[in-house]
Amino acid sequence: MKKFLAISLFSFGLMANASEQLPIIQTKYNADPAPMVHNDTIFLYTSHDEDDAHGYGFKMQDWLLYSSTDMVNWTEHGAVASLKDFSWVNKDNGAWAIQVVERNGKFYMYCPIHGNGIGVLVADSPYGPFKDPIGKPLVWQKEHWDDIDPTVMIDDDGQAYMYWGNPNLYYVRLNDDMISYSGDIHKFDSAPEHYQEGPWLYKRGDLYYLAFASTCCPEGIGYAMSNRPTGPWESKGYIMRPTERTRGNHPGIADYKGKTYVFGHSYDILRLETPDHHERRSVNAAEMEYNADGTIKEVPYWKDIELKQIEPFNPFRKVEAETMAWGFGLKTRPCGARNMIVTNIDNGEYICLRGVDFGKKGAKKFLASVASTKNGSRIKVRIDSKDGAVIGILPVDSTGSDDSYSLLSCKLEKVKGVHDLYFTFEGDGDDLFNFDYWELK
Repeated sequence: MKKFLAISLFSFGLMANASEQLPIIQTKYNADPAPMVHNDTIFLYTSHDEDDAHGYGFKMQDWLLYSSTDMVNWTEHGAVASLKDFSWVNKDNGAWAIQVVERNGKFYMYCPIHGNGIGVLVADSPYGPFKDPIGKPLVWQKEHWDDIDPTVMIDDDGQAYMYWGNPNLYYVRLNDDMISYSGDIHKFDSAPEHYQEGPWLYKRGDLYYLAFASTCCPEGIGYAMSNRPTGPWESKGYIMRPTERTRGNHPGIADYKGKTYVFGHSYDILRLETPDHHERRSVNAAEMEYNADGTIKEVPYWKDIELKQIEPFNPFRKVEAETMAWGFGLKTRPCGARNMIVTNIDNGEYICLRGVDFGKKGAKKFLASVASTKNGSRIKVRIDSKDGAVIGILPVDSTGSDDSYSLLSCKLEKVKGVHDLYFTFEGDGDDLFNFDYWELK
């Protein structure tokens, strides 16, 4: 009942205000966003707050991956690494904030294991699989628990740096192999003003930036600037000012298709479900701009701005069902090797994709791969809103089992141009069917 109450509140209130930007992922709780651009795609690595995390205790066991080409429709790729990938880690909690960087065709994931230092994994693809190349921590100062939240930047001269730390700030110079370092661990005598944790190091032009989670609580995103990758750092204020609407934040910043985006996290999805506090966070994103002198224009709180779509979405291809702009109430899970499905589909829930381009001729057919043990369910294909015009109805009957998928199809009424696309789900009660992928033809 609680989930349906939240969906009802959202459907009749927040969705009506398109400029009120809620978290970009709703099917899982995630935090500590780490964007990475590779080729034409923005990859978003996150930590993962489990659904049963209770109160002020974190429950974090693996790291997730999402991707997008338009900033509003995101595809989930599931867990790409976990604590189990480190043979030297003997714990099932503590998978905190990571960052992934690419060098010479390899993808390096820097992973804090709370209380056990910082490890590193490597893969040949941004999707993984990620493996531990050294079999031990890259950094572990056993005299304290400061070693969390690594960030890595490769400078123009090829020298790579890793920063990290809470409440103190540290850095090392990484070697070319990206899995070892030379010299000592450097500790700053004093961190930038308001610094708490979650540093994000990057370069723009000749200037170096260090964004970070500011002193809690409430917690915003502060930043500092320098003419050198190793400081000294001059505090410049806030990218996002602290607000009572959230008690935590964590920055990730990336340039993508001519714009700069700042990512963080909030408790805004949790607030749709309960007023009680639990460490179940959700990732947000916003466009970020610079002043002429290189300083950053302050970004309003996530819900006070609109994240605009970069380019229309192409539906004339196989689209994974876990690609969406909105899907609150739904869940995702693995199904086979490197495949995800949408599950926990209940009567009245829906998927929304923003800015779908039907082209000049429109689509004639909707195809969907589904699996069900129930008869009498339906997917209604709508445009422009969850209650918008129905352009097609796909009946979904039993396929024999929840893992026996059938490719079903229905005719579509002709629609041209760009519209938001909704799949609304109807049937008897909860767990109507599982949804693998879809396509328009």
